Amino acid sequence: MNSLLPTPSKEALSFLDPFGFGRAAFDYWRDAVERSVLYMDVMRERGNQYLEHIEKTKPNVLGFDAEVVMDGRSLPRPVNYELMRILPPPDVEIDLQARPFVVVDPRAGHGPGIGGFKPDSEIGVALRAGHPCYFIGFLPYPEPGQTVEDVVEAEIAFLHRVIEEHPQSCQKPMVVGNCQAGWQIMMAASLEPDCFGPILIAGAPLSYWAGERGKAPMRYTGGMTGGSWMTTLASDLGDGLFDGALLVQNFERLNPANTWWDKQYRLYANVETEAERYLNFERWWGGHVVLGGDEIQYIVDNLFVGNRLSTAQLVTSDGRRIDLRNVRSPVVVFCSQGDDITPPPQALGWVRDLYGGTDDIIASEQTIVYCVHDTTGHLGIFVSGSVSRKEHAEFTANIDYIDVLPPGLYETTVTSAAERDDAELIERDYLLEFKARSIEGLNRDVLHHREEDDTRFATVARISEINLGLYRLFVQPWIRAVMTPEAARLMRRMHPIRLGYKLLSDRNPLSVPLPVLADWVRQDRHPVGENNLLRNLELAASRQISHSLDSWREIRDQSIEHTFLTVYGQPLLQAMVGLGGDAHVHRRQPGSEPEHRRFIERRQDELLHRVAQGGVHEAVMRSVIHVLGGAPTTDERNFKRLRASRAELEPGSSLSDFKHLVREQFFILKQDRDAALAAIPQLLSNERAETIRDSLEHIDHVLAASGELSEHARKRYEHIRELFGEALERVDPVEHRQALAELHDEVAMGAKAETAARSEVAKLLKADPEAPKPEQPRRSAGEKTRKQASKPQAVNQSDDRSSAASNKPGASRKPRKR
Repeated sequence: MNSLLPTPSKEALSFLDPFGFGRAAFDYWRDAVERSVLYMDVMRERGNQYLEHIEKTKPNVLGFDAEVVMDGRSLPRPVNYELMRILPPPDVEIDLQARPFVVVDPRAGHGPGIGGFKPDSEIGVALRAGHPCYFIGFLPYPEPGQTVEDVVEAEIAFLHRVIEEHPQSCQKPMVVGNCQAGWQIMMAASLEPDCFGPILIAGAPLSYWAGERGKAPMRYTGGMTGGSWMTTLASDLGDGLFDGALLVQNFERLNPANTWWDKQYRLYANVETEAERYLNFERWWGGHVVLGGDEIQYIVDNLFVGNRLSTAQLVTSDGRRIDLRNVRSPVVVFCSQGDDITPPPQALGWVRDLYGGTDDIIASEQTIVYCVHDTTGHLGIFVSGSVSRKEHAEFTANIDYIDVLPPGLYETTVTSAAERDDAELIERDYLLEFKARSIEGLNRDVLHHREEDDTRFATVARISEINLGLYRLFVQPWIRAVMTPEAARLMRRMHPIRLGYKLLSDRNPLSVPLPVLADWVRQDRHPVGENNLLRNLELAASRQISHSLDSWREIRDQSIEHTFLTVYGQPLLQAMVGLGGDAHVHRRQPGSEPEHRRFIERRQDELLHRVAQGGVHEAVMRSVIHVLGGAPTTDERNFKRLRASRAELEPGSSLSDFKHLVREQFFILKQDRDAALAAIPQLLSNERAETIRDSLEHIDHVLAASGELSEHARKRYEHIRELFGEALERVDPVEHRQALAELHDEVAMGAKAETAARSEVAKLLKADPEAPKPEQPRRSAGEKTRKQASKPQAVNQSDDRSSAASNKPGASRKPRKR
């Protein structure tokens, strides 16, 4: 096969170009032309893929087979959502008794399926762990009259159906909400907390005013456009529908270097290896969907501009308050410092908005765990394969541990086992560790909150209401009068993002030669080497272009931030919209209802009466919680050993029983730690000495799972050993143990003397076989009594071995003898 371009002979080149520069230039030119042909052919395939995808009735990018279990269009309030069961691949075995796993995809301009579009995804990780998996997706167009409240109610109905599908599982479904789906499931969990297991919200914005100066430029968008009136205008131009391509366009504007150059150049420079990855991602990125005008207006007014979700100001149409403090499931917040769409302050700011301190979190019996990634971008949080194999795999593997964590605020980190000194104690490649945090520390390290900024955003919210009212009064009637469904469809088709896909497809006659040329190039490809001077110059030019676009972005974002802070920070403007510069009035933490306060008081009284109630299980759990409460960090190893030991003692106990025991003992310790610890000997008063020793050994075994204890935790453990020693002294006094030990020594010495005598007799008989055998002496009654008394000593020896085992490295000392 001849090359696409004529190639001069080596002899001619060496004669005309003795230094080889001409040859290098020709090689680079030929490679650049071939890469250009292949690049344009990939773009043609992208266009064909886009057209094929959007013409489907139910398009999604799921990489797994699925079947529809429940159609949201059949609900009393129809919605364009579906509940689908993921069918596992042939090489994956599902445990039907395991906790169901539900992934809810974001509806923010793109189509569904990104949570499971490849094996290393959220769904792929859960399937490999043996969980039954479900997926909540949506159709391209909303149902007439569909609202956000209807979608939330539909998701609640879907979860009830999942629970009905798994009666053999006693654990509620784990629900994963990506991006915009995160606030949807949090709203649903606040309205119906009983149908949710642990909740993982990945890259989900819940506090829209939050952010750090110099970052999070998207939070200024509402102020720079004068509020939400432009959203209403876009919906009116769409004849009641909002084009999701507008949202995608906003995302792309955040990072012009990646949108306009890096993404395309990466494909051009590595067209042979990047084509498949590029096409797979573009299938989702270009699958634009449509939202209802009422839906997007509700979202912008109440969430993006109004920030009413994180301050418990949202009320449903039937009068129910959406208060995130009603969520009873553990909430795992996964965010990233590299995320410019949902930065960590927006993902975690709701904690500060709702709770005055960690005591408020504990009083609400809420467990909040957050994990902040260092570098990955917004999409990488729930798309990146490396993130799925590391963070999501660890969240899934330890979800039962998260479910039984005592109430409070925790930061979790995922560390590689190979980088740790105790790698031999870790079962998997990574270890999930938990560290208790305070809201003050969260605000200092992550949120960087400034109260004066609250007034600025409250001013934006007021101006948005004014502008929206003026638009609806003077402009909206004219727009609606001239717009028709056909005109709205034409506008969506002509959107620049959509045209970029359509123009480079087989429907464009100019693209007909591309596949022929691409095949010709692939059959006789001439890639240039990395040592080519012009190729290196190309890479340097690419980096310079990308750097220039990044610099322009930084200047743009700084200008927008400065303008926003200056304009909306004017006291006169704030006073004109009725604020008066008082930020606290408009971001006050929601107070507790009288019923909730009375419930807490009754709960506290109940716990006070249960301080001395229980037995060995309560004593062991109380002791472990007390010791680990003094450790700087804890991880799943302690939990696994504790749960495995409890399963051996009580095979019929469930995870919910274990969770109840953990939380009750935690609250008892929290209520009155001194009284709770002093009651441990009383909890053990009806137990046998052997049981007490075994329990202490069990505690030591659990605590040793995560390595050496800290100094503070070790002192706490010494106190626990003293309390167990006190209980042991009550049921088995030291005098009794000493008497048994002396009797054991006497019997052992007698047996040793008798063995020596028998050995001497054997030697005599061996020397003189005909000598008469000595007469066996009769045992006296006292010796018989001592022999009988020595029989139970075997149990006592076992107890002594147990006591010795409990004093291995990691334990401090033996129980105190009194």
